[in-house]
Amino acid sequence: MIDLAEDTPSTSLLRLGAQPIALTAAALLLLIAGVTSIAIWRAYTGTAPETDRVVASRQLQARTAQASEQLVEKTKGLEATQQESIDQLQVVQDQLLTMKKLLASQQADTKRLSDQVASLNESIDGLRQSFASVRSTEADTSVTPRKPVRHRVHASARKRSRG
Repeated sequence: MIDLAEDTPSTSLLRLGAQPIALTAAALLLLIAGVTSIAIWRAYTGTAPETDRVVASRQLQARTAQASEQLVEKTKGLEATQQESIDQLQVVQDQLLTMKKLLASQQADTKRLSDQVASLNESIDGLRQSFASVRSTEADTSVTPRKPVRHRVHASARKRSRG
């Protein structure tokens, strides 16, 4: 029995050894037929995925380049707008500084005029007080009543008409 057991694997190996070559040859023929049919189909329809991919990638590159150019243009526009804003802000700051200087000079003029008005008011008050004191001393020193001014004017007019 041992002999039969040893014979069986060797014959099965021989039998299996011939079949893998035939299977490989059949698979190779199927693979060649498939590649040939794909090539014929592409040639007949005129479309190849490789060319479609190349066209799609070129379109994508063109869109990317266009988007990049648009971004550059927008960036330049933003830079110009920012520079204009900076210039306008500088002008406004200069105007504000000028207005502050004008306000300070006006406030100084107002203070000076206010001081002058206060000085004039003090002078007027001093004159009023001195005038009031002069009137009160004249009223105290004059004992004799004076003639009314009307009579004096008439008397002067009579003298002139006589002369």
